[in-house]
Amino acid sequence: MENLAISVAIPVYNEIESLDDLVSRVEASLNQIGRPWELILVDDGSKDGSFDKIRELKNSRPWLRGLRFSKNNGQTAAMGAGIKAAQGEIIITLDADLQNDPADIPLLLAGIEQGYDAAVGWRKKRNDTMVRRLSSRFANWVRNLVSNETIKDTGCSLKAFKAAAIKPIELFEGMHRFLPTLVKMNGGTVVEIEVSHHPRQKGESKYNVWNRVFRSFLDLLAIRWMKWRKLRYQVDEQI
Repeated sequence: MENLAISVAIPVYNEIESLDDLVSRVEASLNQIGRPWELILVDDGSKDGSFDKIRELKNSRPWLRGLRFSKNNGQTAAMGAGIKAAQGEIIITLDADLQNDPADIPLLLAGIEQGYDAAVGWRKKRNDTMVRRLSSRFANWVRNLVSNETIKDTGCSLKAFKAAAIKPIELFEGMHRFLPTLVKMNGGTVVEIEVSHHPRQKGESKYNVWNRVFRSFLDLLAIRWMKWRKLRYQVDEQI
């Protein structure tokens, strides 16, 4: 197989209504790049026939790959499996619900081409309910305060990484929210890029205040501990 420049990895959980549009819009966005690419859809134990739909879409799309979990394992596991399976030099992640816009992928690729190891989306204008906007804003504030970070929008799944920067990172449950921080901890560089955000048109949201704020707090404490206990040394001489 020829060397792939770009891999797009997307977790899928009960998103059968969005898949046709999602695949078409990723294809339209990546075809204008003029570089070889692939799309990996990771079905996280869907119950609505999402993987059957992925199988159907793959029939006429050789660049589409599908992975299916035997049961629901969560977004970090699905994203991690997609990253591990990716063959591209650059790996793009985004959600399947089309609130992230695949048309913004070139913006992130431009950030990578400037030399950064990661380019992460920042949804400056959120098209969400007031409750979701406030909970997200509060979650970002708490995460940055506790982890001593400055990332504006850790919850935005639209991100681009150099494969060499993201593949060596071992992920644990909930760590997908902190990928930019983990890249920095490994010596990588991160740039934030403003991207668009759209209201959900199909399917049902998998998020609420509980799993956006309170459930991620233990993960945040783990990140703080990792940053605090990270080994820091410099070899002055070697013979």
